[in-house]
Amino acid sequence: MKRGILLLLLLLLAVPGRAASQPQAHRVRPNVLVVTIDTLRTDALSGYGAPRPTTPHLDALMAGGVRFDQARTVEPLTTPALASMLTSLYPHEHGATRNGLRMRPGLESLPKVLARQGWTTAAIVGNWTLKDHLSGLGEHFARYDEIFTRKRWMGVYKGESTAEDLSDEAIQWLRERDPAKPFLLWVHYVDPHAPYRVQPKEAARLGLGKHPGPRERYDTEVAFADLHVGRLLQELASQGLTRSTLVVFAADHGESLGEHGYWGHGRNLFEETLHIPMALSWPGTLAPRTVAAPALNLDVAPTVLGLLGVHVPAGLRGVDWTPVLLHGAAPDMTRITFHQAHKGAVVSKHESEMARRSGLLEVGLMAPGGKEIFRIDVQRRALYDLGSLSRERESRVPPASAPSAQLLVWMKNVYAGLTAFDADPHAATALDRETVEALKSLGYAE
Repeated sequence: MKRGILLLLLLLLAVPGRAASQPQAHRVRPNVLVVTIDTLRTDALSGYGAPRPTTPHLDALMAGGVRFDQARTVEPLTTPALASMLTSLYPHEHGATRNGLRMRPGLESLPKVLARQGWTTAAIVGNWTLKDHLSGLGEHFARYDEIFTRKRWMGVYKGESTAEDLSDEAIQWLRERDPAKPFLLWVHYVDPHAPYRVQPKEAARLGLGKHPGPRERYDTEVAFADLHVGRLLQELASQGLTRSTLVVFAADHGESLGEHGYWGHGRNLFEETLHIPMALSWPGTLAPRTVAAPALNLDVAPTVLGLLGVHVPAGLRGVDWTPVLLHGAAPDMTRITFHQAHKGAVVSKHESEMARRSGLLEVGLMAPGGKEIFRIDVQRRALYDLGSLSRERESRVPPASAPSAQLLVWMKNVYAGLTAFDADPHAATALDRETVEALKSLGYAE
């Protein structure tokens, strides 16, 4: 009898100890800071192997958290990619398949879920295409600040803001927020978007000459963005919020710098624009590690909710990485990911009435057997081995060969979603002249 009582006491004493050993994510209501950087190639970050020390602040953030080495965007275009990140839906499901096309109203999203649970939500953006009347993203945040203070393109349009502007605004918001409530703050930086201006101080720090080429100018803008992201992270530290804040870092897409004869992004599914940097940092909760398994920007919303211990709504397409990151589950190395590419901005109401289906350029998938892409207009298929020296320069199949069954099913699903949107009379968007000219100047119009 005494032995039984003793065992019972030992079990009772063990319960608090077990509860205390549970991950911090399930015992507190932490803040969430989402930092995204426009047109940021993975190989432009020194933490991902860039030869120049472009990103010391982001490198430190990633080194102290979880870095995804094989993360990709579902579409290499700003509004579609970021809408997918926040809703965990594919572009043909949320509707913002091209810049200038709004998302379907009333969708579930990461900020909406957290707002219902008591989080304060805010977004600070500086890319013209993310304006609420163009994207529909403002619906998802209690506060949606559009910062357009700089004339970037040929000094004509106030089409965006610099990383300095955005960090200034974000830091001010952090200082004025209600400290009694947890927050979700999303900041989207525009640098290093074309036309790749030289940032003189960063050029000097990187040891570049007086007349840097396009890639060198691009690197100075990457370094400039990193500098001001560093200021924002320092503000978290100065307020004592580092250990109570989950930081998400990602690019919306990469940038082609002449590869395959192309400068820019959005119109194909090559790795220069599809492969993105992505990382999570939460000191004291997430152990530093590198994840080599396939990941998508779709995974951000379910993973953040999972880490916070908040119910993940049904219908989200991404993967919740919480079992891997907190509980030691093995990542899925065989995951197949699906992708789509569309034309640039929609610049007229007439065009927007049929813009989604007619705008589809490519569909693709990534699988252990390789990367498959199908170009719609010329009916051309390619299958690449990314592990080979030729990577995406030589296809393993003839261009006229039939797409795989998996890719055909994916293409059918994408077309079905696009057709449904085009049939909806409320889905078209009428753009004002200023917006049309700004989108043209940004290189997004056809």
